[in-house]
Amino acid sequence: MSGAVSPDSFECWQGTTYGYATFPAPEPRSPRPSAGRGRVDRAVERSRQYLLGLQNAEDGYWVGEVEANSTLTSEYVFFMHFMETVDDLRQRKMVHYLKETQLPDGSWNIFFGGPGDLSTTLEAYAAMRLAGEDPNERAMKLARDFILGNGGIEKSRVFTKIFLAILGVRPWTQCPALSPEILLLPVGFPLSIYEMSSWARSTVVPLLVLWDHKPTIRPPRHFTLDELRGERPGLPKFDENGNGAAALDGWGKFFVFSDGVLKLYDRKPIPWLRRKALRLAEQWILERQDPTGEWGGIMPAMMNSVMALKCLGYPLTHPAVRKGLEAIHRFAIEDAKTLRLQSCVSPVWDTANTCLALLESGLPGSHPAIRKAADWLWSKQTKEKGDWAIKNTRGKPGGWSFEFENHFYPDTDDTLAVLTVLNQTCSKSEQAEAWHLGLQWLLSMQSKNGGWGAFDVDNVQELWNRIPFADHKSMLDAPTADLTGRVLEFLGRMNYRSDLPAVARGIRFVEARQEPDGSWFGRWGINYLYGTWCALCGLQAVGYDMNTPRVRRAVDWLLSCQNPDGGWGESCLSYDDLRFKAKGRSTPSQTSWALMGLTAAGEAGSEAAQRAVDYLLAKQNGEGSWDEQEFTGTGFPRFFYLRYHMYRDYFPLLALSRYLQARES
Repeated sequence: MSGAVSPDSFECWQGTTYGYATFPAPEPRSPRPSAGRGRVDRAVERSRQYLLGLQNAEDGYWVGEVEANSTLTSEYVFFMHFMETVDDLRQRKMVHYLKETQLPDGSWNIFFGGPGDLSTTLEAYAAMRLAGEDPNERAMKLARDFILGNGGIEKSRVFTKIFLAILGVRPWTQCPALSPEILLLPVGFPLSIYEMSSWARSTVVPLLVLWDHKPTIRPPRHFTLDELRGERPGLPKFDENGNGAAALDGWGKFFVFSDGVLKLYDRKPIPWLRRKALRLAEQWILERQDPTGEWGGIMPAMMNSVMALKCLGYPLTHPAVRKGLEAIHRFAIEDAKTLRLQSCVSPVWDTANTCLALLESGLPGSHPAIRKAADWLWSKQTKEKGDWAIKNTRGKPGGWSFEFENHFYPDTDDTLAVLTVLNQTCSKSEQAEAWHLGLQWLLSMQSKNGGWGAFDVDNVQELWNRIPFADHKSMLDAPTADLTGRVLEFLGRMNYRSDLPAVARGIRFVEARQEPDGSWFGRWGINYLYGTWCALCGLQAVGYDMNTPRVRRAVDWLLSCQNPDGGWGESCLSYDDLRFKAKGRSTPSQTSWALMGLTAAGEAGSEAAQRAVDYLLAKQNGEGSWDEQEFTGTGFPRFFYLRYHMYRDYFPLLALSRYLQARES
C-alpha cells in the first residue's frame, strides 16, 4: 500500500482470530463524584440532561446545523434558475435571508464578526438581482458600492467567476481552463485527479463537463449586471490575490502560460479524446452518487454534479437528477421567513462527540441513550472501497464518514471518534470484528511522513495549489498536526504507545510541526487553540513525557493568551494575520479546547484551569447549554469557515468532565 504503515505496525492484533482476546478494553476510570458535590457537578449534570434531550428519539443520533456563510444560499438561487426549477416562495425566503445577513456597509462576510468579503458580496448581489430585486434599492446600492470599491468582478475568486459565467454575464474564456482530458491522466501522475483532495475531486470532475459545455442560464428578461462592470477588459492574469502577472513566481507564470495553451486547445480539441474524457466524467459522476442522492456529502459537489448531468442530457425525471435535487433540498434550513443552505450535515460527527462527552461525564455505556446511539453508529460503517483505495491499496473498508450517507469518502477524524465510543459499548463478537476493521482502516491511512490527513494518504502534490483554478489554495488534504494528534489520542486510549511504529512516527510528525512559540496550527478548527489542544491530548495519551521543554512551551503559550475573563478565543483572521493568533472574544468551545490542553499537560490544578472552569460555569445558560455565535470550525483556511451549532454543547461538557477526572486522580 503506497504511503501506509509498514506490516509490523499491525503486530498488535495479528496472529489471533478476531474476538475478545485482542479487543482493547476500556480504560479504567476514577469514580465520578456524586451529583451536587459542587458547582462543576451541577453544570455537568445540566449539560448532560440538555444533550440527552436533543437526541433523535427514533434513530438515536444527534445532529446540529453546520452553518456557513451566505455563498451557498446565493448559489442555490443560481442553481434553481440553471435547472429551471425555480420555487418562488423558496427564492423569496433566500432573498430575505440575504437581506438579514447583509452588513451595514452593504457587504456580506464569511464568518460572524468578520469584515466584508468581495466574492461573497458579489454572489449575494447577483442572486438578489436574479431573483428580481430592484438594483436601485438602498441595500443593492450599498452592495454595489462595496463591490466596485473593492476591485469588482476582476478581483473575485475563481468559483465566483464560474458562477458569473453560468449567469452569462462573464465569458467562460475568462475563467481558468479545466480540460476534461485531465481525467485520462494515470494514477501517480502529478496532475492526476487522485492527487487532489477528495472535496476538490468531487467538485472538479463535474466542473469539467460544465467547462466543455460552457452553459449559460436563461435569466429573467432584462437581467444584466452591467452596473458592476468597472474592471478593465481583457483576459485576467491569475494569482492568489488577483495581482498582475509580475507578482507571480516561476510556477505561477508557467501555469498562466499553460492556461492560455489549454484555452487554445479547447477551441478545437481532439474529438475522440474529448469524447472519451466526457464519457469517463459521466461514469465517474454516476458511480459516486450515494443511494440517498448526495455526492461526497458536500454541497458544491452536489450542485455541480446535477448541473453536469443536465448538460449531458439527463432530464429532471432521471433517478440520478431527481435524487440529487431531493438531497440538495434536504440540506436547507427553512422557517416561515428565511431559507439558508448548509454546506454539509454532521450526524456521525455530532453523535460520536456527544456520546464521548456523555461517557466522560460518567454516563455508563449501558445507558439507553448511549446504546441507541451506538447501534446507529454501527449501521454507518462503510463496507465498500471508495476513492481512498486508489492510493491506499492495502487498506480494507471499515471507516466512518461525516454524514448520514457517504459511501465513498469515510474520514479519519470521524472514524477515530466513533471507534472511541464503540470501544465502550461493544458486546458482540461480530461487533469486535467490525471494530477491528475500523482500526485497521485508520492505521492504513497514515501517510509516509507519519501524519494523517482526513480522506486520503499522501495527498501532498503542491502543484495542485499552484494552478490558476486553485486561488483558494485548498486543493490538498495533506497530513496535519491536529488530525495526527487526535489519532494519537485515540491510539493512546487503546493503550498503544511509542513501541507501535505507527505511534512513533505520528509522534515525530507532531513534534516536527510545533511552532517556535509552542503552539500547533489547526487545520480543522480555529486555529492554534484547536491545533494545540489536539497535539497535547495526543501526546499525553500515548505516554509522552509532559514535562519536556516542548510541552512546557505549549503550556506557556496557552497561559499567555488566556483572556481576562478566564476564557480563550481566536478569530478566523488568524489564518491571514498572525497578529490575531489566539486573539479574540472568549468562546465556550475554544475555552474548552484550551482547558483540555492544559489538563492533558498536567495543569488541571493551575489557577489558569480554575479560571477557565469559572468562565464555563458563568457562561452556561439556563437550559444547560452555552451561547456561541462565533465560527470555530474550519472548512478552508482563509476562505471558508463553519459554525458547528453543537460545539457549544458537547465540548464544554467534555472539558469539565476531564477536568474533574484529572483533579480526582
